[in-house]
Amino acid sequence: MKVYFIGAGPGDPELITVKGAKIIAQADIIIYAGSLVNKEVIDTRKRNAVVCNSASMTLDEVIEVIDKGIRHKKIIARVHTGDPSIYGAIREQMDILDKKKIDYEVIPGVSSFVASAAAIKKEFTLPGVSQTVILTRMEGRTPVPKDESIESLAKHRATMCIFLSVHMIEKLVERLIISYPKNTPVCVIQKASWKDEKIVIGTLDNIAEKVKEAGITKTAQILVGDFLGDEYELSKLYDKNFSHEYRRAKSE
Repeated sequence: MKVYFIGAGPGDPELITVKGAKIIAQADIIIYAGSLVNKEVIDTRKRNAVVCNSASMTLDEVIEVIDKGIRHKKIIARVHTGDPSIYGAIREQMDILDKKKIDYEVIPGVSSFVASAAAIKKEFTLPGVSQTVILTRMEGRTPVPKDESIESLAKHRATMCIFLSVHMIEKLVERLIISYPKNTPVCVIQKASWKDEKIVIGTLDNIAEKVKEAGITKTAQILVGDFLGDEYELSKLYDKNFSHEYRRAKSE
């Protein structure tokens, strides 16, 4: 028996991986982040599966449930939102399981930042525009390392995907415009892939006002950068005049 850390995806219950869904259907115990994970994701569980909502649990309480379940030879699904490796707080859980010599496996999931790009039909890495994607968050009650401040990261003018910060949108904009022009496009996607998904499009100059008007205060992804615009270079990958391992250029 083992513990499975499962990425539940961004919200749409069909965006969990096949492997993750199979484990949930087989699990004897499911510990899921109920404040963020769509409950429909665990609707395929067994009738007698024990379900625990970790939103109201401490780390010690989560480990206690896992420890007891493993002693009773149960399959345990630890279900996190999006992909568990991004703001999932799974390292502290895995380190304890290592010390206890409890076997576990991590099953990746679709993160909200890629679900957001899908929702607005955009590509993060446009040729000639941006080939770098920065995933980050503003400091709040939880700090960030000094060298990873928004101001420092914004200097790169790369594509930015900002988590857990929409409630501080005004402060965020103040820090971004130190390096980005005020007319830089911004998109805020609340609950990407959920039925009640909400999309707000603007620029650094007006996005804070638009977000307030839309009533968005949490569970939103903030996307910043010129990849949201319409100017870019065509990819060399499909260029008829560009050779690579699988195709000769037409001009050769």
